[in-house]
Amino acid sequence: MSEAAEPTARPEYAFRLVKQSRARGKWLVPVQAPYRAHIRRVCQGSVLDVGCGIGRNLEHLGRRAVGVDHNAASVQVARRRGLRAHLSAEFADSTEGRSAGYDTLLVAHVLEHLSEADGHGLLNTYLPYLRPAGRVVLICPQERGYGSDPTHARFLGFENLAQLCQSTGLLVRRHYSFPFPRPVGRVFTHNEFVVVAAKPHALLA
Repeated sequence: MSEAAEPTARPEYAFRLVKQSRARGKWLVPVQAPYRAHIRRVCQGSVLDVGCGIGRNLEHLGRRAVGVDHNAASVQVARRRGLRAHLSAEFADSTEGRSAGYDTLLVAHVLEHLSEADGHGLLNTYLPYLRPAGRVVLICPQERGYGSDPTHARFLGFENLAQLCQSTGLLVRRHYSFPFPRPVGRVFTHNEFVVVAAKPHALLA
């Protein structure tokens, strides 16, 4: 499947994100506060947000974050919001596509949309932009969240994410369920698997 044909690359997917964002703005503002605080805490220094969508995490992180996404409509929305976002096909040639230029690589709610091979390829594509010893933050939905989106293609738990880190040369530092303990993910849509890993000094950028 070509990138343009993927469900998450289509304009209607961006429109869906906008609709969801507006709904959150009406009744989930207090609920979003823990997620905003968590992203700010777990992402250190300068951040490259891979699969940034319309920019929710970019907005949480402010000017220290740059986003990249394969959905042109999502990137346009993020830019209209005053956020720094690039199309994936254009990022390498941009002024912000700097080798080893970022302290944290954030991949939030992206890998569950991809096959195992594509997820591996995505990390390998963007790891060169992370400095040696930099941090990688992987976030995926738990059961209820996974079932809430028909574009989700693969369920990834802690073991799957650890295997992905191992296969791409990353060292897992810690993993945890957020914001509630692991069993809550079976009934609460917004419970997440979080894995924090590190890029070894020896992993070539």
